Amino acid sequence: MVVLPYTVAFLLLSSLQTVKIANSQSFIGINYGQVADNLPPPPSTAKLLQSTSIQKVRLYGSDPTIIKALANTGIGIVVGTANGDIPGLASGPNFAESWINTNVLPFYPASNIILITVGNEVMTSNDQNLVNKLLPAMQNVQNALNDASLGGKIKVSTVHSMGVLKQSEPPSSGSFDPSYGDLMKGLLEFNSANGSPFAINPYPYYAYRSDTRPETLAFCLFQPNAGRMDGNIKIKYMNMFDAQVDAVYSALNSMGFKNVEIVVAETGWPFKGDDNDVGPSIENAKAYNGNLIAHLRSMVGTPLMPGKSVDTYLFALYDEDLKPGRGSERSFGLFKTDLTMVYDVGLSTSSQVRTKFTCISLVFRFFNSQVFYS
Repeated sequence: MVVLPYTVAFLLLSSLQTVKIANSQSFIGINYGQVADNLPPPPSTAKLLQSTSIQKVRLYGSDPTIIKALANTGIGIVVGTANGDIPGLASGPNFAESWINTNVLPFYPASNIILITVGNEVMTSNDQNLVNKLLPAMQNVQNALNDASLGGKIKVSTVHSMGVLKQSEPPSSGSFDPSYGDLMKGLLEFNSANGSPFAINPYPYYAYRSDTRPETLAFCLFQPNAGRMDGNIKIKYMNMFDAQVDAVYSALNSMGFKNVEIVVAETGWPFKGDDNDVGPSIENAKAYNGNLIAHLRSMVGTPLMPGKSVDTYLFALYDEDLKPGRGSERSFGLFKTDLTMVYDVGLSTSSQVRTKFTCISLVFRFFNSQVFYS
């Protein structure tokens, strides 16, 4: 009788499991910004996304043509209210109900809207009027969803910059800026009560711009480096992404909200910039995004949140040629507007399937050369 060796069986099953995981990477998302005048039509973008392992898309608004184009694709959609809508949303239930009636109900559930972000980086905007009205706006949007029997099906949150932290090094000492005080506590109570995520925008790229040593670049790009020890917990961090995410976890924990899920709403690396921009290059962008994706796929997690991958939205799907500021601000796109890749970080499902079946083929080849009899 021919017996399949245990190790070969394990390898084969692992390979099959890897194929399964490759097709269910719900933790990889991407930002779809529209500050541009040369973007491809939304239906073309929807087809592009379906050819990748990207399973979630974050919009900064609620463009109906994009939401419609993503219908029946299964891709999770994050829609956003503009910062300018916050006073209206906070004013009472009517504005929020109208917003939900216009931007959600005509499309859901064919378009898989999973999250509404009320504003973007409001807490660090220095607009005290918006800051004070953020929580009431979120509450009214939540109430409007509840009234439409969508409470719990679609979550409500807001997106923060890393500037909401007072301290982030070492990660175990992460804490929120105390000047946000009761308001941050109120936002976290909202997240906790409604099961919605705390969304944050960590960018190791900006950390590198303020410290351009070669060892810092390696730390930011997930490349071999000496690591950075967190003396409080005796753990060595080997990349900046984990350190930034764990600093947020520590800040949540310090306020009694460690069970609030963290979502990385934006992270990325520009592939080009102005002459005086430090860090942008194809090589660095490919290293950061490619190594980040591999890190997420490994499911190793972070030192303080092991064994799971934080939902992470890469920035960005396309370049946005109308953005103001440095050239690097307009050069974060992973895809060109002709739908080809700027650089390959392994997001194409066809390349993943080829890789997995090559692996399975090798296992079978090994098995055929290792026949055992009993």
